[in-house]
Amino acid sequence: MSSQNFIHYKEFEKVDIRLGTIVEAYEYDQLKKPSIILKINFGNEIGIKKSSAQLRSNYTCNDLINKQVIAVVNFQPKQIGKITSEVLVLGVPDNQNEPILVFPEKKLKNGIKLY
Repeated sequence: MSSQNFIHYKEFEKVDIRLGTIVEAYEYDQLKKPSIILKINFGNEIGIKKSSAQLRSNYTCNDLINKQVIAVVNFQPKQIGKITSEVLVLGVPDNQNEPILVFPEKKLKNGIKLY
């Protein structure tokens, strides 16, 4: 393959990607690009974690409540303005390069690990 950077499968296994349910979402305008703060329930083992996500082009806060999302839960927390983002919610870009969340088509147990 061309200039693609490959990683070993063992490296991928270190990334902890889990399913959680958004239990709270509110707009946050204190950043360069307005965001939505998400509180996501990853079940008893991990608990509720916070994430700042630039989702306002495609979602309202009401759209997000009770939606299940997939997130990386073992990155170091990242300070974004006055907010500490504890998890990285995963998405793909739409035609305007704005995020579309990745989520399961069926309701599943919070905290399950992606494989």
